[in-house]
Amino acid sequence: MAVNVRQFKYLLGWLIAGSKGGPMRAKMVEILKDTPQNANQLAILLEVDYKTIRHHIEILEKNNLITSAGGAGSGYGTTYFLSPALEENYALFEDIRKRMWQK
Repeated sequence: MAVNVRQFKYLLGWLIAGSKGGPMRAKMVEILKDTPQNANQLAILLEVDYKTIRHHIEILEKNNLITSAGGAGSGYGTTYFLSPALEENYALFEDIRKRMWQK
């Protein structure tokens, strides 16, 4: 899947470094890179409310940074993992994440 790298970089910058929820989304991406998880598992790992995780999942899915499998629609049991576009451009995410912590 070919993506416009420049546009993808801007999208990541906005969703990860340029918005209030960016640090939480970055943590979610890092977890999902290692192991696909469902929303409940993410909530437990990150020690935040399930509704908070669902909110960030919706944003990440809407912007094609994560994708899902299993479960009925967006119901319990749906497992989330990185989209092919994010896997392909993970180095961009890492650069943005590093710059976030330098500020």
